[in-house]
Amino acid sequence: QVQPVESGGGSVQAGGSLRLSCAASEWTKRPDCMGWFRQTPGKERDWVARINDDGAPNYVDSVKGRFTVSWDNARKTLYLEMESLKPEDTAMYYCTADDRSWCRLIKTLEFRYRGQGTQVTVSS
Repeated sequence: QVQPVESGGGSVQAGGSLRLSCAASEWTKRPDCMGWFRQTPGKERDWVARINDDGAPNYVDSVKGRFTVSWDNARKTLYLEMESLKPEDTAMYYCTADDRSWCRLIKTLEFRYRGQGTQVTVSS
């Protein structure tokens, strides 16, 4: 069972930046599909960003232009660079991945593997 581990969360003021990282000891190559979702207490999970097997990144509209998802093949690590953070970005952020060949057709929230999350808190 692949167990991704996130790191990099923290508390910042609005307008600040954070970089989240995600790695798994089982990853010897880039998972076919991977991404990030977030959740705040009492609310549904929202997907944030993903990279499909073709390498193309996709973002939810609310983070376009502010967040960047990327994969470092040398470090076998998935990143989420977050800039111009807003209080509404406050959430627990989860790394998620899937290695099924049809993962491009799978919703990010339904990927096979996910981490335990890292908290991001943005104060106004």
